[in-house]
Amino acid sequence: MGIDVWVPRAFSDHAQTTASDVVADSAQPEPLDSWEALQAEVAPCTKCDLCKTRTQTVFGSGNKNADWMIIGEGPGQNEDQQGLPFVGKAGLLLTEMLRAIGLDREEVFIANIVKCRPPANRDPKPIEIETCKPYLIRQMALLKPKIIVVLGRVAAQALLNTDEPISKLRGKIHTLNDTPVVVVYHPAYLLRSLLDKRKAWTDLKLALQTYKTL
Repeated sequence: MGIDVWVPRAFSDHAQTTASDVVADSAQPEPLDSWEALQAEVAPCTKCDLCKTRTQTVFGSGNKNADWMIIGEGPGQNEDQQGLPFVGKAGLLLTEMLRAIGLDREEVFIANIVKCRPPANRDPKPIEIETCKPYLIRQMALLKPKIIVVLGRVAAQALLNTDEPISKLRGKIHTLNDTPVVVVYHPAYLLRSLLDKRKAWTDLKLALQTYKTL
């Protein structure tokens, strides 16, 4: 209306500074995922019913800069109590399996498809797997493994999105996001089926040969 409005310089400068700060803040990139943030998110997780019967979540353990990622099905009783993967008899066998191809547990990262123990060590249900799987995907993204070894039918089918039996999944190289994947019998199964240890050894050698060609 032709009337000049006088604005104090201090207020004007403050308004300009605030506006520029808002623009600058909005331009900041989203914080990147981290091992610490992910583990803090997993620890109190209640996204599925497994949280009702667990003692604690089992996030995973090992070298967070490892070339090798070992993926199992889910925690058992010992793992649920200690909060670490593969610490029972099956874990001892896994340690020996790794040593057979020249690896220590400290050189690999070990995780599971689900982070909580299913009651009575039953197979995790599909809804439990799908609910928990994003945590594993984020672990894989952080680790960036050069090779993945999957232990057992349940883990292999979940990771590879297939319903084929383990007899058809083992003995060959699969890929997941351009990362080679080798399927091996689960150590718990091998404790009951000693005759299949020879097949597991063959698959471990396949994984080692594949890794050496990367």
